[in-house]
Amino acid sequence: MSTVTELWLFAMSVAASALGGMLGMASGIFIVPILTIFAHVDIRIAIGASILSVIACSCSSAAPFLKSRLTNVRLAIVLEMATTAGALSGVVLAGAIPTSYLFLLFGAILLLSAHQMLAKRRNPTLASTPASSGRFSWRLDSSYPDHELADEIAYRVARLPIGMILMYCAGLSSALLGIGSGVLKVPAMDSALRLPIKVSSATSNFMIGVTAAASASTYFVRGNIVGPIAAPVALGSVVGALLGARFLISISNDRIRVLFVAVLVALAAQMFLAAFGNGLYRGMT
Repeated sequence: MSTVTELWLFAMSVAASALGGMLGMASGIFIVPILTIFAHVDIRIAIGASILSVIACSCSSAAPFLKSRLTNVRLAIVLEMATTAGALSGVVLAGAIPTSYLFLLFGAILLLSAHQMLAKRRNPTLASTPASSGRFSWRLDSSYPDHELADEIAYRVARLPIGMILMYCAGLSSALLGIGSGVLKVPAMDSALRLPIKVSSATSNFMIGVTAAASASTYFVRGNIVGPIAAPVALGSVVGALLGARFLISISNDRIRVLFVAVLVALAAQMFLAAFGNGLYRGMT
């Protein structure tokens, strides 16, 4: 592989991981189609490189997000159990449901998620509520410093059972369609759990790294992780993730929400195209 190609892979992964890391989505949503369409890389090898990219992106941005107290680790661990259960169910059900129906359903879900995110009140101080004082608590409520508002924003994790159900559906969809579940995790935490958008993105970014690490060994054993391709992609993901973390910390909540909604609408359109056999990708991490 030429040096020019490696530099191109590096630059591409920097941009993809910066956007994915900032939105709390798996960077494979952008990396896999770019590798398959423009670099003509086999889809399995592209997914293998994407998995390493997701792990690198999650690990690189973990420190800035934790330092800024944006990641809710307790909540991530609780929700990841539901996501993993959904992924295991998806593996069992794979092939039993026509793929075209799944893409149509997923596209509709993405559009609904975009509508809900736009409808939510924009002011994080209005969306946040005091911590619960019930006799039993998961101790998931927390706070984070908002640099834009120059204030400490306290938030309460609401409707956890609904959030768990949505995380199960996210894992199920991820396994059935072969796409990253981060695209559903952020809207679920934002709309159902009533979390600030920055906390949703940072916590989702932490979760997708755990999910990707669980499947990396399988792709390695199958020989789908090719060093000359995966190495520059992973290295670029480290740089991109650090940039994405800085953008997320400094950018306003409104801009993050609008950008995420734009990505949701674009992906929904792609899902509808894929339902009729015209999709640009099949199987993304």
